[in-house]
Amino acid sequence: MKVKEKLSTLWIVVMFNMAFADILTFMLEFSIELTSDTQATQALMLIAAIILEIPVLMIILSRTLKFRANRWANIIAGVITILFVVGGGSLYLHYLFFASVEVVCALLVIWFAFQWQPNPEV
Repeated sequence: MKVKEKLSTLWIVVMFNMAFADILTFMLEFSIELTSDTQATQALMLIAAIILEIPVLMIILSRTLKFRANRWANIIAGVITILFVVGGGSLYLHYLFFASVEVVCALLVIWFAFQWQPNPEV
């Protein structure tokens, strides 16, 4: 598998894990009617939407960007994603599981992008 395909596929895994972690968290919080000190404001939702858009965009960008931009975009997006997953998560067991998968995949993205050598044929 070419590096671009590996990176794009890993971003698909990250995106689905983020979505399912959030869906299950919403279901759990709704079912036990948790209250939170943090209000879900429109600004907070916009910030979350922008950060969650990163893996979605990286699916296509990993396949279409030229080598240098692709490499740096994946490294930067991987770091941002890890910071978001670790810093914005919860301690629910299902979330910890999904977050672990997301972090491992993001670390693999960073690793593959860092190790990637330019190839005129790719």
